[in-house]
Amino acid sequence: MKTYLDWRAYQDAGMGDPYADIPKHGGNFAKAIAACINSRQCETHDQQVMCPSFRVTNNPNLSTGGRVKLLKAALSNNLPEVALLDPLLREAMDHCVSCKGCKRECEASVDMALIKAEYKAQRVAQDGLGLRDRLFAFTPYWLHRAHWVNNLISLRNKYAFMRWLSDKFLGVSARHLLPVPAQKPFSWSSDGCATDDISQPVSKVVLFIDTFTRYFEPNIAHAAIFVLQASGCLVHIAEPALETPDPHRPLCCGRTFLAYGLIELARNELKRVLHALKSYIDDGYTIVGLEASCVIGLRDDARALGLGDEAESLSKHVVLFEEFLSKKIAAKRLSLSFRSPRKTRSLVHGHCHQKAVGAMKAMRRVLKCIPEHEFEIADSGCCGMAGSFGLEAEHTDIGFLMAENGLLPALRASRDATIVCNGFSCRQQIKHLTGHCAIHLAELLRETITIEKVKVL
Repeated sequence: MKTYLDWRAYQDAGMGDPYADIPKHGGNFAKAIAACINSRQCETHDQQVMCPSFRVTNNPNLSTGGRVKLLKAALSNNLPEVALLDPLLREAMDHCVSCKGCKRECEASVDMALIKAEYKAQRVAQDGLGLRDRLFAFTPYWLHRAHWVNNLISLRNKYAFMRWLSDKFLGVSARHLLPVPAQKPFSWSSDGCATDDISQPVSKVVLFIDTFTRYFEPNIAHAAIFVLQASGCLVHIAEPALETPDPHRPLCCGRTFLAYGLIELARNELKRVLHALKSYIDDGYTIVGLEASCVIGLRDDARALGLGDEAESLSKHVVLFEEFLSKKIAAKRLSLSFRSPRKTRSLVHGHCHQKAVGAMKAMRRVLKCIPEHEFEIADSGCCGMAGSFGLEAEHTDIGFLMAENGLLPALRASRDATIVCNGFSCRQQIKHLTGHCAIHLAELLRETITIEKVKVL
């Protein structure tokens, strides 16, 4: 059986264990699945990230362990490629929101998000990719090339008939508005964006601006640049090298391609990133990202794309914006002065990937620096958007249930608070369901830093 991701990290899994019950097809991919020890921790309702779909349905097939059982059965079949198309397995895997919670919280660290990427690749190899999935997967391409899409999305959101058409013929839920790209995507300008004196910078960083920040919320990138440079960092923006294919298209982590099983395209995107960042990594720069799913993709999933030591090196240099600031605070190397924000109370909703890697501790440490500011980190679970999951017509209802499972009650209890949320899809879900405009941590810090303007290098 041909696999599309690099599963060599699991080549010794289950060795010497007579109870591992490794399926006979799939090689190291089967071993990654068989790592599950059936503890059923994923079927509890404890305070944990995994498994959002199980938590709102109590369907055991929608837990990590339930998916493992179905996958094992398929890979033990004499015709595994056919068995992988089983409708029950398809339903179970389609309801996985790739939250990464299982990799942290499961005793065996089962990485169901990565397993799902391989599963999707197996399905795409046999069934091809539907039009809706192709549209979502190629988001980085059409945002760069098809500027007329902005007007089309606006019209679709405005007219119920167009939303109905998109639901009927594409499977994009008529009950959800689509995010509209900004009139002007992010572009780098040094005007008003450097510190008074960076002759000896505290740190050298490369800011990796993901596709969604670049095209939908460029203000977040500008806020992050201001904060980093105000804190004494020498900041460069990650841009593609001119000698790489399609050099004028911005860098992308490949997350959308990986999510839809287009492994070779995800690998190509990672190659562009590695080529652009290699010299910075060699020179000791830290790569800072703003979107959790993209950062975790670069430092975790990227290692399964078969690009060897370069991907491994990148994974060790990429951090979230809040993780970077938190480390500087802990080392007493962040000399910023803050003032109280306009609203003195904030509610913080964590992206699943932030919670899965423990980054909410970093959020807490950074937020403590703001004076006269009370904040609460909501026990809010998954928002239910999870990339494009909540936009898919067949998943909209369960997405709403996920939001109601923790996020929406927390928002209703904090109507007057500033909503701080670092996940793009989470902010979209919050805006759609409540009308609240949540902000990124970088925007809150930009508001509270006492320096009004910093001098250009």
